[in-house]
Amino acid sequence: MARIAFQGELGAFSEEAIQRAFGADEEPVPCRENRDVARLVAGGAADAGVLPVEHTLAGSVPASYDAILAEPTLHVVREVAIPIHHCVMASAGASLETLRSVESHPIALAQCAAWFTRHPSIEARAAYDTAGAAREVAHAGDLSRGALASRVAATRYGLAVLDANVEDRGDNQTRFVVLERAPANIAPGRPAKTVLMLRVDNRPGALVRVLTPLSTRALNLTKLESRPTGEPWTYHFVLEFEHVAQDPDVVAALREVKREAPTVRVVGTYARE
Repeated sequence: MARIAFQGELGAFSEEAIQRAFGADEEPVPCRENRDVARLVAGGAADAGVLPVEHTLAGSVPASYDAILAEPTLHVVREVAIPIHHCVMASAGASLETLRSVESHPIALAQCAAWFTRHPSIEARAAYDTAGAAREVAHAGDLSRGALASRVAATRYGLAVLDANVEDRGDNQTRFVVLERAPANIAPGRPAKTVLMLRVDNRPGALVRVLTPLSTRALNLTKLESRPTGEPWTYHFVLEFEHVAQDPDVVAALREVKREAPTVRVVGTYARE
């Protein structure tokens, strides 16, 4: 049985992503922070890790990119996207009228902004995790406190669902990446995606010169993200682009990118589902 690390408590959406990626027979390992997930995998205490990187409503997850940047031995080996449906839940006996606050991860709260607008007497309160908020509300037994989490979390922690599917859009999804210590193996010719993390010199046109080798070879750039390096006003860039596995154009493009950027890390090349 493989140990798969994830951020949050049992019942979190990340646990569902583990089941989607690995099936139901592996051992999910809860972690407090995204960086803890990366550390466990890099150090060998977990066989793999799952981290959210992008939400259709709330956008990118900076903490996940920072966690991957902090562990240079890790590889992204696949991605999975799952639908996200949030429920408002509370202890038995509570109702929407008794609630004074609803707790959840800030990103989950952001995905349900319209619901809070419709319920102005209920305060949104940030917690470190959706399922963790559900667990804390269950332990408190306070009818004025609710949580925003999955229906699975409500069942796990014995909470009553007071309102379901409260996300701002019904097609809300989250994209997760799977991290391992070894790169993925992909058969030539398969549709693939590559994730790069790099730095460029602080001079006019530096980023354009990095992107040009991809554009001239019709490699489809699907993601461009910047993250601070820790030095004032300098940044890492995260690039994702689609291609065919072992395409010579990709090899040539990466060769040119490495000539233009002082540091380039291929975080992963993996099959597109």
